[in-house]
Amino acid sequence: MKKLALLFFGLSLLVTTGCNNSNEIVIEEPIIGFWQPQKEVVTTVEVGEQPISDVITYTDCQKQSRWWFSTETTGKRIDVEDPITGTACNILPDKNFTYSYDKSSKALQLKYQGVVAPENTKVVTLDATTLNLSIRVETEDPTIYKTRTVTFKRVSPKP
Repeated sequence: MKKLALLFFGLSLLVTTGCNNSNEIVIEEPIIGFWQPQKEVVTTVEVGEQPISDVITYTDCQKQSRWWFSTETTGKRIDVEDPITGTACNILPDKNFTYSYDKSSKALQLKYQGVVAPENTKVVTLDATTLNLSIRVETEDPTIYKTRTVTFKRVSPKP
């Protein structure tokens, strides 16, 4: 009986001290789903100068836009703008795209009608509720660098 009690104590001690969460693996959420744009931060860096960032908070109409990553390779972008006249939001024609996402480098390449988007896009954050895309914008001046970081909120359940 003593051996059984000692064995039970040893197993209990092993279970309570044997697991350590310091090596916890963080699993990245899939990009698949509907995403709603929330805001944008435009950062401009001129060589030798301090970076300047402007936060653009989207309007209620703009927040009706959706980016839909439907599979591992296809999607659709639905942009909504503020009304030109009247009070109804202006829904722009859908933009179908294909994409490739390299999880190791975080690079996201979008192709609209077979043409690769000129922007250099990286996934900064991708979790169950948030997607941050950093889009490098080319400028004519090689001493000026501009980056747009768009924050999205997931509006559909995880696949």
